[in-house]
Amino acid sequence: MRIRKKLVILHTGFSLALAVILLLALRPAVRDLVRDTEEHEARLAMAMFAAAPEEVLARSFEGAVFRIGDGDALGFDPRVLEAATQRPGEVVITQDAAGWVAGVRWDRARGEFMAVSVRSDTARAAVWRLYTLLTTALLGVYFLIALTLEAFVLPRQVYAPIRRLLHADSAVQEGRRDEELIDEGLIPADELGEIMRSRNESIVKLRRQEKALAHALDQLEVVAMELKRKNHLLETAKRNLADQDRLASLGMMSAGIAHELNTPLAVLKGEVERIAHDPADAIDPQRAALMLRVVQRLERLSESLLDFARVRPPSREPAPVRALVEESWALVSIDRGLRDVELHNRVPESLEVRGDPDRLGQVFVNLLRNAADAMDGRGRIVVSAEETERDGRRWVSISVADSGPGIDPEVLPRLFEPFATTRLDDRGTGLGLAVSEGIIREHGGVILVRNAGPTTGTKPASDADQRTGAIFEIMLPAEGADRPTPAQEHDA
Repeated sequence: MRIRKKLVILHTGFSLALAVILLLALRPAVRDLVRDTEEHEARLAMAMFAAAPEEVLARSFEGAVFRIGDGDALGFDPRVLEAATQRPGEVVITQDAAGWVAGVRWDRARGEFMAVSVRSDTARAAVWRLYTLLTTALLGVYFLIALTLEAFVLPRQVYAPIRRLLHADSAVQEGRRDEELIDEGLIPADELGEIMRSRNESIVKLRRQEKALAHALDQLEVVAMELKRKNHLLETAKRNLADQDRLASLGMMSAGIAHELNTPLAVLKGEVERIAHDPADAIDPQRAALMLRVVQRLERLSESLLDFARVRPPSREPAPVRALVEESWALVSIDRGLRDVELHNRVPESLEVRGDPDRLGQVFVNLLRNAADAMDGRGRIVVSAEETERDGRRWVSISVADSGPGIDPEVLPRLFEPFATTRLDDRGTGLGLAVSEGIIREHGGVILVRNAGPTTGTKPASDADQRTGAIFEIMLPAEGADRPTPAQEHDA
């Protein structure tokens, strides 16, 4: 194990450090002991030398050198020689030039200095053997303790628990649930055991949470299935409701068509009966023009019904919005003979949408015609457009605002239903907005309407600000934007 290698390195480093510490700690004491021994031998040698100087000088001694002479010949420090002179007969301990322990004595009778230099190699060797033995003993005791720990303590108290911990973690990673917990009987009663118990508790809590999560997922799946079933029932109910709405719309449309046809048919019937009653009576121009207007109204009604029922997909090509507005206004102004209505086309020249130009032009014709009719041929129409982003998608917003009286709030919610208009006269069919709404939906867009109230604020409002009117807003996907799905179109 890697921890064992670290312990070996730690033991080795500690042993070396212990040896160095012993050397540094014992060396001064050993040096002092050797010096004291050599000083004692120097005093003994000086006593022997003073008793029989000629005999001592005649002999050779191992580890001792005897000399007699003046201070200059002996080569000692003058202060040592002066101290010896002041204390005749006493031995002054010093050190010679070779570093040996030396004793100096002033012999008054001879008038000379006596010197002896001593170096005890035996004492030095004995002391260093003692130091080596002590260091070896201490290191041996340490290695014995380390060996005991490595052989008996660490394998049971450290290495084995760590191996069990690694084995349990491996079982968790490999999914062996029966081996991922450490047996309580194998957990030691120390800090490592606390870690192992904490790990077991964490694993138990984790498995408990996994079971709770699995149960929650099962419940969620049941709820999802129930929600799917209810959604299916809801979709079925919506389809049934849509069928009922279509039937209701069909009934309403039928009533509107009948109402719309009754008036021109009644006029035409009266003229025809008059001709049948008196065939010889010539038809005057006014009656002929009236009959022509009635027939034309019936034709417009028929064309509007065909447009409303047409479900062919529109073509997709770049359509310049500003040009479409201009062309549509030209048609409306010729048809209605508008002289007192101002059109402000504020659509940018470069703005384009992708769609069917003819059918989009039909939408603008219907909106501009309705705006002109609402103002009774006098007022102002403002057409503006901009690119915007809503719900994370890019759109082209086109607004058609007039300065007329606005739309009755009761009519607003059903304004795009067939025959919802309040102006069913000879100038409309009641299907223009319904047809326009269908065309915009075919292009993936939506058409909205609201009334524009007067501007409020602290400043006096101008005449333009005081005007009310209706604002129709067309929302079409911008060039390059993703087309909405049918469900998104329905939600829009």
